[in-house]
Amino acid sequence: MDRILNYFPHLSMTQKEQFSQLGPLYAAWNERINVISRKDIEALYLRHVLHSLGIAKVQDFLPGSRVLDIGTGGGFPGIPLAIMFPETEFLLVDSIGKKIKVVGEVARELGLENVEAVHGRAEKQKGQFDFIVSRAVTNMSDFVKWTRKKFLKESRHSLPNGILYLKGGDLREELKPFQKARIYPLSDYFEEDFFETKKVVYLPGI
Repeated sequence: MDRILNYFPHLSMTQKEQFSQLGPLYAAWNERINVISRKDIEALYLRHVLHSLGIAKVQDFLPGSRVLDIGTGGGFPGIPLAIMFPETEFLLVDSIGKKIKVVGEVARELGLENVEAVHGRAEKQKGQFDFIVSRAVTNMSDFVKWTRKKFLKESRHSLPNGILYLKGGDLREELKPFQKARIYPLSDYFEEDFFETKKVVYLPGI
């Protein structure tokens, strides 16, 4: 929790309380439904919460905007981003029912009224969004196919509407077809060794 406050010192009391509840909530749910590895649950705030918030370092979401989290798993990056941007609407989607059940319950227990958790496939989701976020659920080529025609035409943010994708490692080959892609190394924002190879990839919507 101290890491979160170090990098995001201007949180409201409500946000601080919600972030502090994430650890106990996920620990309790993980005992019932395994959504995070036991190794990672001990490093939840570093490997999941702060990692998710790397997107917030790249782009602030404006009030009234809509964000789709594809393949959210246990709720990352969607849940931490929903805490950070309480006036932004988040749709969290995953094809694994037990995981999305945990997401819905965590959102409910945190009082996140800006989160909707849906069991389903990404490409079947209707509606349009300012941004689509995810954490390395597949290669970029397939991810782009899933997101076609899901972006609002009018852009209101500093970045045009598009994809904000958390990825790691050497991305040169994977991103060769996407000349407009921008890479934001998370080591520019966070000092922990964990982030040395982690990045946010931004791609304008198609």
